Amino acid sequence: MAFSRVALTAVLLLALLTSSPTAAPNFSDWTSPVNLGPVVNSAFNDAGPALSKNGLSLYFDSNRPGTLGGADLWVSHRNSLEEPWELPINLGAVVNSTSDDVQCNLSRDGHWLFFVSRRPGGLGGFDIWVSYREHVHDDFDWQPPVNVGPFVNSTSFDQNPFFFDNEEVGVTQLFFARTLPTGNHILVSYLLPDGTFGPATLVPELNSAANDRGLSVRFDGLEVFLMSTRPGGGGAQDLWTATRETVFDAWSAPINLGAVVNSAAGDFDPHIGSDRETLYFMSNRAGGVGGQDLYVITRTKRKR
Repeated sequence: MAFSRVALTAVLLLALLTSSPTAAPNFSDWTSPVNLGPVVNSAFNDAGPALSKNGLSLYFDSNRPGTLGGADLWVSHRNSLEEPWELPINLGAVVNSTSDDVQCNLSRDGHWLFFVSRRPGGLGGFDIWVSYREHVHDDFDWQPPVNVGPFVNSTSFDQNPFFFDNEEVGVTQLFFARTLPTGNHILVSYLLPDGTFGPATLVPELNSAANDRGLSVRFDGLEVFLMSTRPGGGGAQDLWTATRETVFDAWSAPINLGAVVNSAAGDFDPHIGSDRETLYFMSNRAGGVGGQDLYVITRTKRKR
């Protein structure tokens, strides 16, 4: 499908001509996870959090009552960063289908919603789809989704999309995971000048012999979070992080977020907020409201 936006020049040329930010900020340790509570979480499975740039809309998927299919995309609002989240609302039949619709991701400009669906018209078991809206403050302005195409989607399971668009440095990428014979692995596709996504390739430094997926990139492109079953974790699946000096460098070896954040159960679907100090994720740890719950951790930027 043609991704309708201003055409970009070739990424490799931009890598040569455009300067890039360096020196990632220094942050405090992450706090202990806080459950988002019974207004957002339900007695069912709530997963795949994605936060709007202004921090006032929280998208996620849930199989709670009121869905059109097995699981739907929902949104919760709050009037300010200091106020609590309101009761989630189903995004409706324009976006959701009678199949599973899960793992959403908002573009930084708020115009595009990527997600994963089993709906008819795809290429495999799960495909990545995208919807556009004109009005970025209207969470029900979404147009009918379209499949992102065969260079991203395959006959296997394609999942966990993350659209990285840092206009300051000219890098526009779609990260996602695919189920391969060796497990789930992270791939990346570049947006081409004609508005389509190019052939996807593995991101070797973020993959292991285990299952690696659920990637979320900080808006400046210098820090990434992912979930993995690789050795060194403390639970069934842990959250990990890696950094890089510039957006054109390889990622560092991922490190585990540690026992304060991760649990003995499964911890999934990290999403780093635009403030760089808030990380949402899903966990099936003990003490939740339902089978899978949404949690948040925070950190603060240290003064230099």
